[in-house]
Amino acid sequence: MAFVTQTIEINGCGLSFRRGGKGAALVYLHGTDGLAEWPPILDQLAERFDVLAPDHPGFGSSEVPAWLDDVSDVAYLYLDALAKLDLAGVHLVGQSLGGWIALEMAVRSSERLRSLTLISSAGIHVKGVPKADIFMLDPEDQARLAYADPALGEEAAARVGADKYQDLAVLNRMASARYGWQPRFFNPRLERWLHRVNVPTHVIWGDADRIIPPAYAEAFHRLIPGSTLTMIPQAGHLPHVERAPAVAAAMQAFLQNEL
Repeated sequence: MAFVTQTIEINGCGLSFRRGGKGAALVYLHGTDGLAEWPPILDQLAERFDVLAPDHPGFGSSEVPAWLDDVSDVAYLYLDALAKLDLAGVHLVGQSLGGWIALEMAVRSSERLRSLTLISSAGIHVKGVPKADIFMLDPEDQARLAYADPALGEEAAARVGADKYQDLAVLNRMASARYGWQPRFFNPRLERWLHRVNVPTHVIWGDADRIIPPAYAEAFHRLIPGSTLTMIPQAGHLPHVERAPAVAAAMQAFLQNEL
């Protein structure tokens, strides 16, 4: 499925996104690695949905406006983007950092949302269950840690170490630090507002996630009313990449009920 790159201006920010497919709108919000490595699952979803995959401000081709300070600003920017694009009934999908942004959007306004899918989402802190501190890890070690399969982890580490990715890795890390430096990838106030998520929500997690442990999946499932939880066996922090067929099947079954 061919995706076309487009740019819109939101409050002085040039927001770049790729769009492809047809059907109900599905917006995918990426994690800290950005979209340099395109998740093939998006091509599959584009067979049934109008898929939009933006670069967060500071990632890829999107600008960083002077007024943008944290994830709440990004959430409002994306809500404005949905309005500007006149999208309604949106299936919002967020992975890791993108899941946190999606949650901040949903607790503020679900007017244009039809469903929410969280894949290995950041955003909260579970007492006694530390997350990996990606800012203290070498990028290659982080890549290894993201996969349950050691062979896939080594392949990812080799890709991250390639010269052509060095500048992009620095850019992504700087952008990630803007949103998740302190406190590390969570909003202390978000948990108290998760009861406001009033659209069908699907929590997807790898059962061997070493970046954000599976205890966080249980916490989100408990805190978001009526949510569905799917654990993906033998998958790490990137289950939609490492176990793409299983995640695609789970997403399709969930989204089919929400069309």
